[in-house]
Amino acid sequence: MNPRFETTVRRPVEASGVGLHSGAPVQIRILPAPVSTGIVFVRTDLENFQIPASWRHVARVSYATSLMRQGVLISTTEHLLSVFYSMGIDNVYVEIDNLEVPILDGSGLPFVRLIEAAGIRQYRRKRRYLRIRRPISVEDRGKRIAILPAESFRLTCDTDYPYPVGRHSIELEVTPERYASEIAFARTFGWRADEDQLRNMGLIRGASLENCIGFDSGGVLNPEGLRAPDECCRHKALDLIGDLALLGRPLLGHVIAERAGHAMHAALVARIMSDPSLYEIVTFDQLASRVAQALAS
Repeated sequence: MNPRFETTVRRPVEASGVGLHSGAPVQIRILPAPVSTGIVFVRTDLENFQIPASWRHVARVSYATSLMRQGVLISTTEHLLSVFYSMGIDNVYVEIDNLEVPILDGSGLPFVRLIEAAGIRQYRRKRRYLRIRRPISVEDRGKRIAILPAESFRLTCDTDYPYPVGRHSIELEVTPERYASEIAFARTFGWRADEDQLRNMGLIRGASLENCIGFDSGGVLNPEGLRAPDECCRHKALDLIGDLALLGRPLLGHVIAERAGHAMHAALVARIMSDPSLYEIVTFDQLASRVAQALAS
């Protein structure tokens, strides 16, 4: 795939499952979209009402990232958006017949396989990147997320959870290949001690050990165990990328997240988009030309 140009999927693909929080059955269908469409959710159960995946429509960011337009909701968008963003998909319609994206196995891997099955079509329209021009940070009660200028999309993610998870850190340049092999497989997770409270709040009604990792004081509840020792940290990176997708353009910058969550991710995106002096919009050719000039000087 040439990073210079916008993309879409070649053919429609679909999946079905349940919503993690609603527990409701839901089916999605991913379809090609014209250039400069972006990612657009289409509520087929509500007369094909459209909700663009944009920071302008962020509604709730507590235990998942939800979008709302004119009172119509799309919930738990981060896993699917993370896959689109990292696999280089710029334009698609996502038809969905309920309010929550299906959780599937709790990771991004089923969505990666959907994209592979659909194939990627390249347009002639030049892709425009959002390049960070100077450092930006958001901090709150020992948690922090920052972006530093960089010529690629880099990610550093630090997490610190109670036993048996512990502290972990990962750093990588986010490319489709590295995302598919190092991030996509990581599942959402939670603690058995929090289960009753969350269910009483109307959350995790669709959660099970088939679509999330469960922990208690004795360790991992899933019979098959973890897919990687730092799976939880990798899943937080997956979530972070999904929330950054709401910028609406591929990011050029080094994102450093220290114990951050959905609310802090959304605050960073809102801060970037509220101040155009923090970023510039560039094509891949413009970026390559600058790099060549810098190397020649």
